[in-house]
Amino acid sequence: MFNGKILSSIQKIPGGMMVIPLCLGVLVNSFFPKFLNIGSFTTAVFKDGALVFLGLFILCTSAQIQIKTIGKTIKIGGTLLLLKFILGSAIGLLVAHFWGYAGLIGISPLALLAAMSNANVGVYASLAEEFGTQDEVNATSIVAINEGPLMVFLALGASGLASIPMIQFVAICTPILVGLILGNIDADFRTFLAKGQQLLVPFFAFPLGTALDLGDLFKGGVGGIVIGLLNILITGGISFLICRRLFKKHLPNNVMGWFIGTTAGNAVATPAIVAQFDKSWAPYVSQATAQVATSVIVTALLIPFIAAHFTKTRR
Repeated sequence: MFNGKILSSIQKIPGGMMVIPLCLGVLVNSFFPKFLNIGSFTTAVFKDGALVFLGLFILCTSAQIQIKTIGKTIKIGGTLLLLKFILGSAIGLLVAHFWGYAGLIGISPLALLAAMSNANVGVYASLAEEFGTQDEVNATSIVAINEGPLMVFLALGASGLASIPMIQFVAICTPILVGLILGNIDADFRTFLAKGQQLLVPFFAFPLGTALDLGDLFKGGVGGIVIGLLNILITGGISFLICRRLFKKHLPNNVMGWFIGTTAGNAVATPAIVAQFDKSWAPYVSQATAQVATSVIVTALLIPFIAAHFTKTRR
């Protein structure tokens, strides 16, 4: 009886199955960080489980894609992926071009690239599950390609600033292909894996939160908040307007553009990864990391409420 009230209360909050566990993870990591590192199942599930649970979610989601309808999934997911990459990368590269690696008014171009070209697939997945159609949920597997540093390397590589480790692309796509094959070979497997779409959301949300700290908001300062708001308005807002026009006849809510106006939790590690390939970025890693972490928190908290505001119906 009491558990039912907890679940129903969480579901009343826009994106609640993502936002509430995420916030709890941030709070636990901020005030009781040692507890998460006691080892065994506790650390495995609540601290280190984000990529595992998210990878399973992507596998379960891709299993729902039927080859005969894959065109719509690629159209929706590919559009979002390109918009996030183009809009997000353009801002960071422009700042780097005109103001150099140090950036503008304390805002690092490395932070802009990491935060704005890398959508939080967890937030997208939970919002698509709550507000979108099955086609939008299926598109999670395509949107997931932008997780990690791949898009930042593509942007830096295109501008001649870094090499592109293509193994990252292979690593991201493997769960997608496994799910796609299983779901199309066996319809029963597709039905079985469909349960994971809802079940896994809070389980990857909490450990994503444990990678963040309330102190990051202060370290990132105004610059991190500005990046978060730019991310929402530019990659989220412009994508929303474009997708509403492109998919007006096919999707009832047409709010999915907002879903990618976020920063992925693992984007916090991107500045350090970039610096490993290009040492000239090393002096700016600390500042960029703090700003990206702030953007993760700001976008994860605000986007669900913005999406809910523009939504007419829920699934």
